[in-house]
Amino acid sequence: MIDSRAVVDPGAELDPEVSVGPFSIIGPGVRIGRGTQIGPHAVIKGATTIGRGNRVFQFASIGEDPQDKKYAGEETRLEIGDGNVFREFVTINRGTEQDAVTTRIGDDNLFMAYVHVAHDCQIGSHVIMANAASLGGHVRIDDYAILGGFTMVHQFCRIGAHAFCAMGSGISKDVPPYVMVGGHPAKPHGINSEGLKRRAFSEAQIQQIKRAYKALYMRQLGLEQAIEEIVSLAEEAPEISLYVDFLRNRQRSIVR
Repeated sequence: MIDSRAVVDPGAELDPEVSVGPFSIIGPGVRIGRGTQIGPHAVIKGATTIGRGNRVFQFASIGEDPQDKKYAGEETRLEIGDGNVFREFVTINRGTEQDAVTTRIGDDNLFMAYVHVAHDCQIGSHVIMANAASLGGHVRIDDYAILGGFTMVHQFCRIGAHAFCAMGSGISKDVPPYVMVGGHPAKPHGINSEGLKRRAFSEAQIQQIKRAYKALYMRQLGLEQAIEEIVSLAEEAPEISLYVDFLRNRQRSIVR
């Protein structure tokens, strides 16, 4: 299942059910799980682990050195879960010693053409990054977040679960769970209600999430006051706990 024109280093570990297309290069230290398909002209290198059932399209670059001037050749890692899709010209960099050492990607994510994931990013599962969306270093993307085409995320930012970032968003602050943002700089524009319906959130749950959004954005409350009110809402609505955890553990200011 490995094309004779591909270059696979003897130090790479590929499951027998991995396929590799012509002119792809697999470097030493790479480990690839069962059923993963590597298209033509892809490059996978470094201490990179790729799980089962992923698909890497042509000209993708997976596990390359971090684009960080502090990087001095030390061994760092990239860990990728199962069922992800990496389309044409996607670039994923390994981590750095200055942070987690490891860039991590969960399961069932879609990275469309020309997406860039920089060093030390931590990406959950079921995330969609549309064409040319780009992450600076140390960014965290939680489960089910969607980034529209050409979205740019500043280093160290966090995008909460089920958030939606419109095409061309410029994000330099954290985006709480469920929130839709757009613009440059990005501003809040309600909750991602359509996405929540697609994920089988009930109308009652969506209404509770809207109440939390109003407390945070529409009632002119101070941030700590808004958090207190959201905490009280979470006592009756478990889905609001995502808001609470996100706001209490924030490292930066939020889009507001």
